[in-house]
Amino acid sequence: MWESRVFQFFIVWYICGVILLSLDALPPWLEWANVVFLMLAGSLGVIYFCQSYGTRKGLLASLVIFTVSMYTEYLGTTHGLIFGKYVYTTDFGLLLFGVPFTIGFAWLLVMSTSHALLQVIRPPGLLLHAVYGGIIAVVMDLVLDPVSFKVKNYWVWQDSGAYYGIPAQNFVGWFLVAAVLHLFLYRYLQNGRTEDHPVWHKRMILLYLLILAMFMLLASLAHMYLAVAMTGMGLLIIISHYLWRRRVTS
Repeated sequence: MWESRVFQFFIVWYICGVILLSLDALPPWLEWANVVFLMLAGSLGVIYFCQSYGTRKGLLASLVIFTVSMYTEYLGTTHGLIFGKYVYTTDFGLLLFGVPFTIGFAWLLVMSTSHALLQVIRPPGLLLHAVYGGIIAVVMDLVLDPVSFKVKNYWVWQDSGAYYGIPAQNFVGWFLVAAVLHLFLYRYLQNGRTEDHPVWHKRMILLYLLILAMFMLLASLAHMYLAVAMTGMGLLIIISHYLWRRRVTS
């Protein structure tokens, strides 16, 4: 199946990227690789939704995630709303109203992997489902944002904060956007399949771990030990809860 080929290609691209980034050996002329990486990662999320809930529902869910996330990012870069005031560089490809189109793919990655985790953790009720989904997303951003801002200079914060110069509003924004999108996914996909596609579920969990592992490695190399520690603690709690729920419900 072509879907599996996409996943295999992503793994190869991921391994090459980790090696080049950790050695700081990514040449300027190869910066476009970031665009391919984000598009591949986000596309895996689209495939996961389609495989689990059908093509029609999967594509519509993905379109909503892409559109809402791009609009919220536009509000941030233009008006300083939701996340705070910041500006993207050109390392992520074509800018649409000041926001790289690949950021929509990045949010597809965040939402698909956190949704897969929630399918096993299954917090009771709509509200707790959304809250837990927001927390899973924020745990990812605790290391993603410091590395992207301080190490890779993918964007520049015009506001400031105590956590690596990142305003606290950013993490509140991440929580709120992810929680609202999880509310939508909960309601929209509730009448679809109640269980994930088994193969793609495992791939989404692996994808979440791979992304965090890469950014935690880069953070360690940049001596960002607080980011590594906080992300590691959050990840440990999430995965422990996931494994416990998987064992209880199996």
